[in-house]
Amino acid sequence: VQLQASGGGLVQAGGSLRLSCAASGRTFSGYAMAWFRQAPGKEREFVAAVNWLNGRTYYADSVKGRFTISRDNAKNTAYLQLNSLKPEDTAVYYCAADAGMSYNPTYYGRGETYAYWGRGTQVTVSS
Repeated sequence: VQLQASGGGLVQAGGSLRLSCAASGRTFSGYAMAWFRQAPGKEREFVAAVNWLNGRTYYADSVKGRFTISRDNAKNTAYLQLNSLKPEDTAVYYCAADAGMSYNPTYYGRGETYAYWGRGTQVTVSS
């Protein structure tokens, strides 16, 4: 699976962005999709994920209620809607995919779960 993230940019605090992750190479509908981010000088952290079985979503506490992950299997694309952005959301955002499945939510928050990663897209939130 090849993943291509896009949609990043510079936005003021309180603003919104929508990130896209276009997938190619395999059956997209059979893959869990996730977003991670990495800020300068910090470790990569989980943001959100959606499984392939029933579309259940998972979020980091820091983004619950502000970010929404979704997928369009017909377009082989996953999305991350970022609302009410804060300066601390500034980071490079990466999409990831994996064919695995688990009923344990922590599974989706681990970077090692995902076999496929795209190049990141920069999100910068000014105060």
